[in-house]
Order: sequence, then structure tokens, then C-alpha cells
Amino acid sequence: MFQRVLFPVDFSPSCIAMAPYVKRVETIFRVNVTLVHVCDLASNNGFELYARRPDEIAEDHWNLARDKLKRFLDGDFPPSAGSRLLVAGDPGQAIISAAKNSKFDLIMMPTHAGYFRRLLLGSTTAKVLDGADCPVITAQHAETVVPRSAEHRKWVCAVGLSSDSARVLSMAKSASLAAQAKLSVTHVMQENKREFVPGGPCEQEQIARHRLADLQSKVGLDATTPVRIAIGPIKETLLHEVSKESADVLVIGRSLQGTGRLGDLSYSLVRDSPCPVVSV
Repeated sequence: MFQRVLFPVDFSPSCIAMAPYVKRVETIFRVNVTLVHVCDLASNNGFELYARRPDEIAEDHWNLARDKLKRFLDGDFPPSAGSRLLVAGDPGQAIISAAKNSKFDLIMMPTHAGYFRRLLLGSTTAKVLDGADCPVITAQHAETVVPRSAEHRKWVCAVGLSSDSARVLSMAKSASLAAQAKLSVTHVMQENKREFVPGGPCEQEQIARHRLADLQSKVGLDATTPVRIAIGPIKETLLHEVSKESADVLVIGRSLQGTGRLGDLSYSLVRDSPCPVVSV
């Protein structure tokens, strides 16, 4: 399913905490993990500019970052067994470019935004979710930086029955099979969209069940795969289903809005999910 995984690191506690999760994914999928760090060559403390040229300061920052990257997480990812990539530029765009240019299949990164972590995703994570061509796994966005262990027993795929649903479900099917995890499918119908038929279920619910059955057939999903329709506000209802299932992974589509940014729902799901999210 995946062959090459890119793990962006900024030497933060969140990255250190996520290392065992990335290592577990490396083992499950038998992939090669590359650590990438984006060096800020333009940063300085102000006083440096009085005594040294900007190019000298940038060279020192590059050399320091190179040495730090070489030693970082060397117990989990020995430099002799995997590659490390040092790039410069805007962190989000540099990660996107590295993944695209080197044809990585998956990006794995934590979500952290310092003081505002309960309200926002890290700006770098948000940019990567917006612009990456490959799937992105984000760890739990919580007060603690330690993600859940990657047992991969249960995966939940959320489908909205759009034209993109077959692609998302097909990826979830393949990845869950590779991880030997049990997959279930959830579609959330908003309460205000239901119109009841006297003496029977609502018409929209019947239509949704037919479309879900067609979707199962289209992607070749096993007939025994649990498929659920839940009723209520989309985000809250979906995350309730994920928690009820004790899911290890939530798979969602990452279709862009017309403005070129992800919809608020996608951001909110990544931020508040009780388990890591694979954004396809």
C-alpha cells in the first residue's frame, strides 16, 4: 500500500512522542521512513547581524540543523538504515515539495500549535493538509503529545456519498487490509435533511442506503463490512461513532474547497478526533 513515508521533524516533544507510532507503521506496512527537517536560514537574534554577514549566519544554521537531524531519533531510525533530508524554505511548502519531488506515498506528522493548540492546527500541518498530493496521517491533537499506540485493529472510513467517496473508500479498504485491521464505513446524515415517509423510514435514508450499497459494490468491499448511517451533526456524530468503536484510525477525504483551502469540517475532524486521522 505504502512504500515510502516522509516524517517531518522539528525536534519538538510532539515529534519525539510520535516516533513510536511512525515506527509501528513502518513495521506494519514494511515501508522506508525518511526524516525531513526544514531549516530556517533567515532566522537570527538581531545582534548577529552587527557582527556577521547573513550568509555566514545561514551557513551556521544549516550546519547546526544538519548535525542535529543526523542525531535526532537515531535509536528509532538509525541513519544507516534510512535516509534523512534537510531542506530550506517555508516549512509547509518545503514538505509538500519534498513529498512530491521524491514521490513519497505518505506523510506522517503531529498536530501542534503551541498556546492555541486546542483551537488551531499548527500552520505547517494545515498547509501540508491543503497542498500534499499523497495521504497524510496526523496524530491526535490533544493536550498531551503522546499519540495512541498504533494497534490498527479497527479502522473507520467516513464517506459523504460525493463523487470522491469511491476513491476514499478504496484507499481505506487497501490500507486496512495491509494493516490487517477491521474496516467499517460510516455515513452521517444531518437531522434537518431527513424527511419521513408515513409508516416507514425517511426517503433520504433509503436513498443513502442504496448509494452505500452501490459504493460497496464499486470498490469491491466485502459484504460483511459493517456500514452504518448515523443521524446528527456531522462532526459530533462521526466522532461519537469513532469513539464508540474504539477506532484506531479514522479515514476521511481531503477534497479541496473552491478557495483552495480545506473545509472547516476537515480541519475540525483532524483537530478533535480521538484517534489519528488519515486524510486522503
